[in-house]
Amino acid sequence: MPTSHVVKLDDFGLSDREVRSALEKVNVRDVDYADLYFESRVSESVSMEEGIVKRAVKSVSQGVGVRATAGEKTGFAYSDELTKRDLEIAADAARYIANSPQGGAPVPATHQERPSRDLYPLDASAADIATSERVELLNLIDAEARRYDPRIKNVMASFNHESKRIVVATTEGLVMGDVQPLSRLQVTCIAEEGGNRQIGTFGGGGRVGFAFYREQGHYLRYAREAARQAILNLGAVEAPAGVMPVVLAGGWPGILLHEAIGHGLEADFNRRKTSAFSHLMGKRVASDVCSIVDDGTLPSRRGSLNMDDEGTATGRTVLIERGILRAYLTDRLNARLMGIPLTGNGRRESFQSVPLPRMTNTFMLAGESDPQDIIRSVKRGLYAVSFGGGQVDITNGKFVFSASEAYLIEDGVVTRPVKGATLIGSGPDILTKVSMVGHDLKLDEGIGTCGKDGQSVPVGVGLPTIKIDEITVGGTK
Repeated sequence: MPTSHVVKLDDFGLSDREVRSALEKVNVRDVDYADLYFESRVSESVSMEEGIVKRAVKSVSQGVGVRATAGEKTGFAYSDELTKRDLEIAADAARYIANSPQGGAPVPATHQERPSRDLYPLDASAADIATSERVELLNLIDAEARRYDPRIKNVMASFNHESKRIVVATTEGLVMGDVQPLSRLQVTCIAEEGGNRQIGTFGGGGRVGFAFYREQGHYLRYAREAARQAILNLGAVEAPAGVMPVVLAGGWPGILLHEAIGHGLEADFNRRKTSAFSHLMGKRVASDVCSIVDDGTLPSRRGSLNMDDEGTATGRTVLIERGILRAYLTDRLNARLMGIPLTGNGRRESFQSVPLPRMTNTFMLAGESDPQDIIRSVKRGLYAVSFGGGQVDITNGKFVFSASEAYLIEDGVVTRPVKGATLIGSGPDILTKVSMVGHDLKLDEGIGTCGKDGQSVPVGVGLPTIKIDEITVGGTK
């Protein structure tokens, strides 16, 4: 692993002795486990609209989160000052919140380890790129999108990058560190014709550097795709309404799985019995053509991590295997309380947040059907290529998603684009109605951000072309 990925406690101005002292303050009689999460983050963003730079921001933050777990209780405190005194104050606060008595217990000698893999080597970190080069890239995007069609009247583009350095120290004596880059390029186009205004959005990213966008030409593709969607929507007809078969395209439509099914398989919801999947382990929850995994080990992907935010190596977890529910996604707390395997899915937004079981890259595995055969099997239905916003109720899995790009399927042929289409259904129900799965698994471009309990973390999704035999489509026709 490159030395740039080796992060140590002294990078935060602290010694092993000071960290052990803080851990001993929280490692008291009733505490099952405690950890310190050190974080330093440098974030930069540049955005452009109508050919003018609207915003250029650079922010720097650092701090430590201190956590103690006692049974089902969690004590948590944080500090943005990294002195021995502030660390011990935060440790005392975490212990009091966990309602444990005072009196430290010895912590094993700390031993520095490094992640066993390097999923995102920092050969060309965007942090080394001048703001002027980023602005030049956005100017090229603006020109390319307008060149696509004169009906493109406005272009908005943004480039965001962050470099995060973390160290996790635990009462088990483990000290583990990582450097985690993340970047994203987003393009939005507005098209106008005869008073009709439509929008198109596209982008991508991952744990990659600036060269990924510039040297590989992705920025041009993003500009053209955003412009294409906007122009396409100018000619879209009103979506039909009713119960009908729906074909989901590969890639970003996997967000439907993430929201309608993925959250319901996170361990905290199942431990509290608030998930629709709480009593279904080992039982059939989908048709036998459905297998779904969560994989945090895919190189350079937005949802991938060398280690989660508790210092556990990420892995590949089979959630649903040929329709049978096989696993939940766990962090340390819920794995211990439920007596199930630790999957490396403990994630937090920042040092100010407690870790929660969260998805990384969640997708359905490829099947055996030809995507064209899937479309040909539908006499009248909807072909959904991309989604915008959506809402989900975790307790019953019911969801509503709006399609940002969709088409009619008429007599087995994709025909007219439609607008205003929404998919309405239930996660546990929708999987049982998947009858065909294509062999064309595709992961999303790298734009996903997942919210939970007020925290946001980067994630990835994926899907092959699939056919849902029936689902309620909300429209205006």
